[in-house]
Amino acid sequence: MVKGNLNSNSATDGIGMTSQRTRDRLIDRLKHSGISDTRVLEAMRRTPRHLFVDEALAHKAYDDVSLPIGQGQTISQPFVVARMCELGLSGTLVNKRVLEVGTGCGYQAAVLAELFPIVFSVERIKDLYLQAQHRLATLQLYHVHLRYGDGFSGWLNESPFDAILVAAAAPEIPEKLLRQLAVGGKLVIPVGDSSQQELQIVTRTDSDYSVETDSQVTFVPFLRGQI
Repeated sequence: MVKGNLNSNSATDGIGMTSQRTRDRLIDRLKHSGISDTRVLEAMRRTPRHLFVDEALAHKAYDDVSLPIGQGQTISQPFVVARMCELGLSGTLVNKRVLEVGTGCGYQAAVLAELFPIVFSVERIKDLYLQAQHRLATLQLYHVHLRYGDGFSGWLNESPFDAILVAAAAPEIPEKLLRQLAVGGKLVIPVGDSSQQELQIVTRTDSDYSVETDSQVTFVPFLRGQI
């Protein structure tokens, strides 16, 4: 597993409901819910989720629930973050590069930084982009590269990626993202509308793509443009 630059201190360790003991209980729940990749579990254990939510919600940071982060967006449920990371890591890691579409508060990017040597992430909402940039810099995760832009376009100049994780639900799989996958790589994306969504995994082969369905999920919609 890639080791990020998360240094142990009072801010990252937390106290009370944000302590390492509370975080460890979350890891136990993730194991019981079916997350088995030890690399992912350790990355989740090391990443201080309480630093990515509003201070008033910090006591809920290690509950297995999504939480609001402003701008009508949410920080994803820890199980969903862990499962998406697990699925992304199941591909053929040739370039060892991952693209996240929908940085949000930066939490999933921080988890990915524990798993990949280089992480790229795109966010369309400028306020969230700036907040995530500050948080990741504070944690010294300098191998995470953020871009303010339209996630539908991905990050062509840095492709191909071994994994692409999309943190918003699209009505269909975006063609531009498919073209940025390395052969053997995985695109993990929720597909559907507000009434029904499913997590799909697209694997790029030498000549085509294969699609599998993992589970039912609930995400904010994948929107075009920047705000």
